[in-house]
Amino acid sequence: MFQVPRGTRDFIPGEMQKRRYLEQSMAATFTSFGYGEIRTPTFENLELFAAKSGESIINELYAFTDKGGRKLALRPELTAPVIRCYVERLQMEPKPLKLFYFGNCYRYDRPQKGRYREFQQAGCEIIGADTSEATAELLALAFTLLKNTGLKNIQLQIGNLTLISAILKKLHLLEDDQKRLLPFIDKAQFDDAKSILRDCNVKENDAERFISILQTSDTNEIRRFIADDTQAVKELDAMQTILSLLSNAFHISEYEIKLSIVRGLDYYKGLVFEIDAPILGAEKQLCGGGSYELVSIFGGSQVPTSGFAIGFDRTILALEEEGFTFPPLKLDVFIIPVNQDMVTTAIQIAQNLRSHGLSVDFEQLRRGIGRSLKYADAKHVERVIIVGPKELEKNTVTIRNMKTGNQETVGIAEIYAKLTTPDM
Repeated sequence: MFQVPRGTRDFIPGEMQKRRYLEQSMAATFTSFGYGEIRTPTFENLELFAAKSGESIINELYAFTDKGGRKLALRPELTAPVIRCYVERLQMEPKPLKLFYFGNCYRYDRPQKGRYREFQQAGCEIIGADTSEATAELLALAFTLLKNTGLKNIQLQIGNLTLISAILKKLHLLEDDQKRLLPFIDKAQFDDAKSILRDCNVKENDAERFISILQTSDTNEIRRFIADDTQAVKELDAMQTILSLLSNAFHISEYEIKLSIVRGLDYYKGLVFEIDAPILGAEKQLCGGGSYELVSIFGGSQVPTSGFAIGFDRTILALEEEGFTFPPLKLDVFIIPVNQDMVTTAIQIAQNLRSHGLSVDFEQLRRGIGRSLKYADAKHVERVIIVGPKELEKNTVTIRNMKTGNQETVGIAEIYAKLTTPDM
């Protein structure tokens, strides 16, 4: 028996219903913020991802050489392809350019709960705007997007890499020592971070103060720490303007400052953010984003860019863990022809109702009425139409409400009108 490859999954209809719900919810929110959808190829030139993330990324990719000798890779994420498309086709479009996307991505990772080798990603990029209002709106979009899916408990955490760089500069660490330190900061393993600082001969008081700043949400305390760095103070002022807009204009106050967000230090710049779902435990991050520079690396004219990506699978997992009730996969109408002579009429009724936008199926296994009704009940059908010979002589059918059990004889020409009557 064949099985799906490790790290991949099949999605049966009930599971696809959840995914379609989430995709439609997110698309509606993106569109309400003025974003347009974009789609890029499933594979790209290998050098595109190496240019963005360095040669080391190749070990994490599904890379291959095609029959023409071209080195290609299945996309591991969607930002690089979208920016490549911008450079190639969209540079002359009016700014800001707001783009959103959904797509499958591929990474050769160790599969675990909420992490797969093939996974779906949702996200967006805004190109050509770096004002405080544009950044505040991006934060609001990410938060609203997840809230609108039905998630109740999410945490928006906001950091700033310019401030982190200024704070690190005060420790006078060598570049290699910074690289050793940052993963522990990112994982909030502050005791291990202190050990590294001691190994680097950082004074105990300086190390304690550094760790304290990483954990504070008090902007006044941060300001005192960076007071002698003009550029850092300017960055903090800009960040506070963004946070003020987020609270007072977008009415989102459920956030905290978290300067220990340090991942992607070579990629992101300035403000960065994450959104977590605490119910997922250790693997709780749903969203990550911020400002970055890729356009010039890909050969385009330098322009402000920022965006975020959302883990689609992990969002579904968080909704399930919170007990969210997804809209069921439902069938509006099921039609039962009592005998073979009724089949043509049953199909004609089905086609007519489908033309009105209803989801309709009819009995195709020639089962009796009892077994057909049992099947309809298992499929959560709302209404059943029974096409019988006596009724058909009068050009009528029987409509049964599967919730109440009530039945009513209705003329064939009035079926759709009756089905759309609330009390039927």
